[in-house]
Amino acid sequence: MAAAVIAVSALALAGCSSSDSTEDTAAATATESASETMTDEATVDALPGAGMKACQVTDVGGVDDKGFNQKAYKGVTDAVDQLGVEGVVLESQAETDYAPNIQSFVDQGCDVIVTVGFLLGDGTMEAANANPDLPFTIVDYAYADGDITNNNVLGQVFNTDEAAFLAGYLAAGVSKTGKVGTFGGVNIPPVTVFMDGFYYGVQKYNADNGTSVEVLGWDPAAQSGLFTENFESLDDGRTFAQNLVDEGADIVMPVAGPVGLGSAALAGELGTDKLLIIGVDSDQYNSDTANPGVYLTSVLKEMDVTTFNAIQSVVDGTFVGGVTVGTLENGGVSLAPFHDQEGAVSAELAAALETIKAGIIDGSISAQG
Repeated sequence: MAAAVIAVSALALAGCSSSDSTEDTAAATATESASETMTDEATVDALPGAGMKACQVTDVGGVDDKGFNQKAYKGVTDAVDQLGVEGVVLESQAETDYAPNIQSFVDQGCDVIVTVGFLLGDGTMEAANANPDLPFTIVDYAYADGDITNNNVLGQVFNTDEAAFLAGYLAAGVSKTGKVGTFGGVNIPPVTVFMDGFYYGVQKYNADNGTSVEVLGWDPAAQSGLFTENFESLDDGRTFAQNLVDEGADIVMPVAGPVGLGSAALAGELGTDKLLIIGVDSDQYNSDTANPGVYLTSVLKEMDVTTFNAIQSVVDGTFVGGVTVGTLENGGVSLAPFHDQEGAVSAELAAALETIKAGIIDGSISAQG
């Protein structure tokens, strides 16, 4: 099985280094160290999740993808810190790893299994139905009625089109060329929902301002556009962004996980007067330390919060299967700050975004056009 295993320890053990100190000092240090260790152990043992194991299976791209795998994994590590559970992750290197990785965690006796990504939907369903008393939670998937026989899966889905609508409106207002672009990793709903919202946000800006900003890379009516067919290749991220720049786009939103880092690297080379990037999933200004200044904003999915909440419900004994939905209204999706690009966003445009956000929340504006 081509997968890497990472364990997160719930304890931070104190250590000592050798020195030329006196025996009394060394003894005092050792005593203090042992005392701190026992205190840490006692603290962890007192937490409600002590002795429980939360296990995450990533999609390809890995737990350090600076995107949705990493964001969901933060929910696991937060549960380690705050609840005292043991956290373990298996990184899928290919789609063929999904089912074996899930089964490995079943065999290990995990108390809750977190699977990350739409493509793990079938494998999660099969494992959940074969183990009806084991709680599962899956990011970016909602099962139809009857798919799960014992209601032991909580699907985490997000109305990212709502936040992406704001990003499209923003991009149209900032673009100097009158052309913006987007591309995806794979043509699946959790990807295209970003692209839909982005497209319709641009159209809303055009309708409000009498402009004709063009969206390259996506046609929501035909549900067709540009896709790299992977979530790993930084070279593809660079190439697809360059192609959109060659067609006139000066703002690009890659919806392709780590692939987008290649687009950001290109923007870093071209300069932000030529290309700005809109990140997805996490605030990539913070996570992409190589090129933070190229991000106009990011469309956020708070998968860490929903993952933590699912684990906490298992610890509390209140876990219920079904679906939890992140929206602008409940804070499950949002638009990141403009950071270094704040000067590119006029006060009028920023105010319009707040008005649009309020309209989406109260239902007077649809993120689907």
